[in-house]
Amino acid sequence: MNREYSVSRQTKVVNALGMHARPAAKIAEMALEAKGNIWLSNGSSTVDASSIIDILTLCAVTGTQISIHTEETDDSVWADRIKAFFDMGFGEDINE
Repeated sequence: MNREYSVSRQTKVVNALGMHARPAAKIAEMALEAKGNIWLSNGSSTVDASSIIDILTLCAVTGTQISIHTEETDDSVWADRIKAFFDMGFGEDINE
């Protein structure tokens, strides 16, 4: 599937537990606030960021590189917030 993206951000999973249900739910909550669709990609799969289940299918362990894409330029603020959430280790102790 070929999509056109307006905004892209790069980040990685830094917390020790990797992606799990709690941060996936928070990311989905943020993505639902966007005007358009937001997508997450691990390089081999691209998923809908508003779906907790889709996010979990990325199987993003510590160190996984993640791309955040938006379809609407106005959603750059949501891409930035999601990136910041990744960068801060989902608010968890990154060395647990």
